[in-house]
Amino acid sequence: MKVMVTGGAGYVGSHCAHLLREWGHELLVFDNLSKGHRQAIDESELTIGDLGDKKQVRSAMAAFEPEAVMHFAASIEVGESVGNPLAYYRNNVINTINLLEVIKELGVRKLVFSSTCAVYGVPPSTPITEEMPTHPLSPYGRTKRMMELIFADCAAAWGLGYAALRYFNASGASLDGSIGEDHDPESHLIPIVLQAALGQRDQVQIYGTDYPTPDGTCVRDYIHVEDLAEAHLKAMLILSPGREIILNLGTGQGHSVREIIDLARKVTGRDIKVVEGPRRPGDCPVLYADPSLAQRTLTWQAKIADPQDIIASAWQWHMHHPNGFG
Repeated sequence: MKVMVTGGAGYVGSHCAHLLREWGHELLVFDNLSKGHRQAIDESELTIGDLGDKKQVRSAMAAFEPEAVMHFAASIEVGESVGNPLAYYRNNVINTINLLEVIKELGVRKLVFSSTCAVYGVPPSTPITEEMPTHPLSPYGRTKRMMELIFADCAAAWGLGYAALRYFNASGASLDGSIGEDHDPESHLIPIVLQAALGQRDQVQIYGTDYPTPDGTCVRDYIHVEDLAEAHLKAMLILSPGREIILNLGTGQGHSVREIIDLARKVTGRDIKVVEGPRRPGDCPVLYADPSLAQRTLTWQAKIADPQDIIASAWQWHMHHPNGFG
């Protein structure tokens, strides 16, 4: 298929582009490179553009004529969204509406969307199923939920087929070592811990040690980025006009902050200094997925589910790319 990948030079987007290429699909990566990296993708596939400029979007899509769109371009920092909500509503909602208008105009009927478990807020219980209520706690989570609702309206109005994939904590790096996680600033636990192991940080801050969890720290579901990529491709292949798919992507296992740090010490063989601090506003004690619906719908399952293996793949990337793509 011919697939347009917005935000395809970013972390998850570049891994999806990598797998699309391996599976023989033809790609157009559309990215403004504000957060993505040229080195993460094949430059022959890159069109530098911004979803805020609908003329740019229309020009790129009309020339390429995609059969499907994978949409990763978004702002993703929860804390930043609280301090600057309008930037998040503009980038994540308004710019996606620009994309949808062009998709409708050009007759594209398949859209795979990068959603998030943040749409749930504090769940009534765990593991989290797709039927649970959505009460996002941040502007970031609300923008993602808003787009899911807009996609549903588009499906009803003009037959858009869409998959909203709610992933949990995307982690790790490609197993061939070619691409990995490089955010500035970095806010994800595993790369922060590995930067401390490399001596690039003095310490790792634990936010909250009094949660109602076995060791007092937050519990999360860490899913390998290549497993996420495979789920996106499988969702794209089963979509049809008007079909609506909403799925949790996770391993079904929860691991605490302390557990991840201890595993990182084991993987790296290095000491990692920890400093304990107060809770952050909005952090939920426990979040992990029930991935059974995704497993049934996509004939898919996370292959790299052991957090030690996930951390090991990330460690290989960080050791060989201590400055990321820089």
